[in-house]
Amino acid sequence: MPPRTLLTARWVIGHREGRHVVHENGVVVIQGDAILHVGGDFEGDVDRRIDYGQAVISPGFIDLDALSDLDTTILGYDNGPAWKKGRVWPESYIARGPYEMYAPDELAFQKRHAFAQLIRNGITTALPIASLFYREWGETIAEFDAAAAAAEDLGLRVYLGPAYRSGGQVTDEAGTIRAIFDEARGLAGLEQAATFAARIDGIAGGRIRAMFAPDRIETSTEALLQRTAALAAEMNAPVRQHCCQSPVELRLVRDQHGCAPIQWLDRIGVLGRNWLLPHGTQATPAEFALMAEAGATLVHCPLVSARHGSLLDSFAKCHAMGINIGLGTDTFPADMILNMQIGMMTARLCDGMGAVRAEAMFDAATLGGAQALNRPDLGRLAPGAKADITVIDLSRGLQGTDPVQSLMTSASGREVSDVWIDGRCVMQAGVIPGVDEQADAARAQAQFDRLIARYPDRTAGHPPVQQIFTPSYERIAP
Repeated sequence: MPPRTLLTARWVIGHREGRHVVHENGVVVIQGDAILHVGGDFEGDVDRRIDYGQAVISPGFIDLDALSDLDTTILGYDNGPAWKKGRVWPESYIARGPYEMYAPDELAFQKRHAFAQLIRNGITTALPIASLFYREWGETIAEFDAAAAAAEDLGLRVYLGPAYRSGGQVTDEAGTIRAIFDEARGLAGLEQAATFAARIDGIAGGRIRAMFAPDRIETSTEALLQRTAALAAEMNAPVRQHCCQSPVELRLVRDQHGCAPIQWLDRIGVLGRNWLLPHGTQATPAEFALMAEAGATLVHCPLVSARHGSLLDSFAKCHAMGINIGLGTDTFPADMILNMQIGMMTARLCDGMGAVRAEAMFDAATLGGAQALNRPDLGRLAPGAKADITVIDLSRGLQGTDPVQSLMTSASGREVSDVWIDGRCVMQAGVIPGVDEQADAARAQAQFDRLIARYPDRTAGHPPVQQIFTPSYERIAP
């Protein structure tokens, strides 16, 4: 019989009859890779006891849009418009031929580094996302083989699939953005992704599963998405595609197809329960209705949206329509607690103080992700569910009368102390075995600095770095 580990804390967020419940001074018992008991005292024998004290023992967070590279969106925080600042390929860059801005070993390191950051923030299941702006075209099988190896070593539960696309966005020097296409290249990327999916689905004891990741809706063709839908249906795999996130996207999709993005997915027959759709900030009520009818999941990414001046209109309305809502971080830091907090703030700014309560956002970070993945064994602490557990230390701040409300007001990802995935303790007291946090941070920064130095290559007009990224205040030389 596998050994039993008993965990106790001031608060345990369990699950009963389809809903989370809170146990004060509760107990969780892990046996093997699963939860054996949640609730009050446990009368059976155990092999090990851990008391976390003034903490929350929570189901692990599910990140449906999890950062897996070095986040270039932070470079656009005070530097815009995007087409002037290297966020859209200039025509001159296309003419010389796009190229990879990172070496294969750098790409492999980035996945491992990002996966460690996810664990550090209490994320136990992740669907990685990376920018293609600095790539030659799509993601490679080699880097995803490295990603699978990193996830297996670190213990992270992941859904993996390299991003592919039929086209890309290009700008002229006046800022007119258009899409260029190479459908054959996109379809070849999809077939490579399908081969990878069949090879890795279910490895690492089932912790690594396959997903399909067509990149952006405005740079995907009908053939690419219909073939994606067929392959994903055969494998019962999720499909994630970014859409309804910018005015440029809306214009390009309308120019190409004469309708809005979600309407096009519905028209070509691909929108379904396995379709995961970040971000929805530009979606119309009619598009939300199509999502609800199809059973698709809206992947809400409030932190990255709010940083760039947009918000979901609205969480409360989508929730009331019956749309399944999951959460994605999509930016640095991969702090799901901060993400939930920003989600609460923007929801209330949109619809008022009483529009959304804390438990609705917490559900999105746990149960919503599980529903999106068709995984009733994730996102909850209940007998038989996977032992994916996040422990959040509340001893250093003020606690209110409820643990979930305290998370929304008094905590951050830095308070995550311990993480269990599949019954394995993958982080203890903030330490991930085999990860040198300071050395990895220095290596990541060095790679990021080299990328920034090459930004003029892929910026309209090729200005120097100092003109692309303007400082907050005047720089005084020593």
